Amino acid sequence: MLRLRRRHDQAAAGSLRCAAGHAFDRARQGHVTLLPPGHRPPSGDDAAMVADRVAFLGAGHYAGLTRAIGDAVVAGGPAPRYLLDLGGGTGAHLAGVLDRLPEAVGVVVDSSRYAARRAARAHPRAVAVVADGWARLPVRDGVLDRVLVVFAPRGGAEIARVLRPGGRLVVATPEPEHLAEVVDPLGLLRVDPDKETRLSAALDPHLELVATAAHHEELRLDHAAVRALVGMGPHARHRSPEELAAAVAGLPDPLTVGVAVRLGAYLRRDIGPPPGVPTAG
Repeated sequence: MLRLRRRHDQAAAGSLRCAAGHAFDRARQGHVTLLPPGHRPPSGDDAAMVADRVAFLGAGHYAGLTRAIGDAVVAGGPAPRYLLDLGGGTGAHLAGVLDRLPEAVGVVVDSSRYAARRAARAHPRAVAVVADGWARLPVRDGVLDRVLVVFAPRGGAEIARVLRPGGRLVVATPEPEHLAEVVDPLGLLRVDPDKETRLSAALDPHLELVATAAHHEELRLDHAAVRALVGMGPHARHRSPEELAAAVAGLPDPLTVGVAVRLGAYLRRDIGPPPGVPTAG
């Protein structure tokens, strides 16, 4: 599996190399694809969804959330040096965290090549990888100080495998009232009320919840920002652009939208090595 390094000499040279000597070329856009031959990961964000994500995050609307994620990352011990953002999309949250950690490096793993192209340019100390987050992660055992999961699926066994002893998983999940001012009038997908139960089931028995925090704030969004917010998430798969534009036109402009996110920090349980596939190059 690929080694995380503080210096990206191999990446700068145009390829990455695993311990077995296999080379993986970087795409022209800067990312690396690490999928087994013939393997198709779950569908990731398409080009339009990524464009909306870039527009929304680039405008700074989730800057407060990024700061809250950073607070959770730096808490609980010495400053982390090796980070992975699982399902990290365009790498915006990881970039904000790395700005606070001058000695750290990070990897964004996402199944969308469109997102990875953006993530490859998100930060000079970050690498973007196209991989299946539900399969074996392209990281060696026990090397990561932090794994971040922001509004993305996660699997406890693999995360526990790549965390070092004392390493932490930081998870951001929406609370039921998150974005209610948009979700309710536009008839969008609601947060599953059993989300916390499903999260615990996915992480147990490999990771133990050790700290929680809540991030609440209000955003003032114009119609363009609302369309980008809806378009960058799973809602985009259920409404046509024409339907969305018509629905948004009926909302106040600007619109006050509430952000409600739960942040959980999980410590790796030292109960023996988690189950997994034998390491290969």
